Amino acid sequence: MRLSKLSNAVVAALVAAALFGASTPLAKQFVGDMSALMLAGLLYLGSGAGLLLVRLLRDRGWHASGVAPKQWLWLLGAIACGGVLAPTLLMLGLARMSAASASLLLNLEGVLTALLAWMVFKEATDRRVVLGMLLIALGALLLAWPDSSQLAVGTAGAALVLAACLCWALDNNLTRQVSSADALFIAGLKGLSAALINIGLGWASAQSLPAWGITGSVLLIGFLGYGLSLALFVVALRHLGSARTGAYFSAAPFIGAAIAVGLFQEATSSGFWLAGILMAAGLYLHLTERHEHPHWHGEMQHSHAHFPDVEHRHEHR
Repeated sequence: MRLSKLSNAVVAALVAAALFGASTPLAKQFVGDMSALMLAGLLYLGSGAGLLLVRLLRDRGWHASGVAPKQWLWLLGAIACGGVLAPTLLMLGLARMSAASASLLLNLEGVLTALLAWMVFKEATDRRVVLGMLLIALGALLLAWPDSSQLAVGTAGAALVLAACLCWALDNNLTRQVSSADALFIAGLKGLSAALINIGLGWASAQSLPAWGITGSVLLIGFLGYGLSLALFVVALRHLGSARTGAYFSAAPFIGAAIAVGLFQEATSSGFWLAGILMAAGLYLHLTERHEHPHWHGEMQHSHAHFPDVEHRHEHR
């Protein structure tokens, strides 16, 4: 892979992190205006509808998705984990803890993504990334350990956010299996599917949509923080793999925590700042990691542009 393509993939992962990180404290402001199901559904409606509209404008019509028949099972699993379960669990968790603490806890998504990538999907890694993941996990443990005055609420909120992280980690690794297809199609389909299921469940339980002003704001947050962010994330997955994309995406919680504290003036504790320092050290190890080694692979098919390195440039009979 050319260095420019690798750099573009890293930029895509970091921009995706910034957009998603900002969405958590912004969505927190609407938790009291509707149920967790309806809020998650509207976020993904903004994501799916916005991305598919962008795709129609880009292609001047509807074109093939590029998803192979055998890849649809991976994609459906990703939709169930990341589009239905994870956002609902996150909204339920946000109702029980501060947006700043929830944002930092979301760092565990990258840790769990990498663990699944290494242990289940057999991606390569190195000690620097592993050490970074351990620091992030220690910070998350510190955040999830409530004081005696908030034991029940703090534990419940942290458990729900951690469950959301696990669902998104599964989503990331499943999406990696279809990342060669059109990123806008994948992200748009995931968004619309999740929206239909969450909003449908909300209506089935006699929940109604909020005022149009609130609905429009949530749709915009969903388009930027879930839709555009996910499309860029898929692009990064294609070139970096699940573990390394998840490592770069670990920047997202810091952006969310900064907005929650700086813009919305949320209260913090010494434990919050200590956890932030541990996680920042882990993120630094991720961002300064370099993945370079000689390798050999058999015959491969590429559905995207592929540029061979120096060792691969030779004539063939």
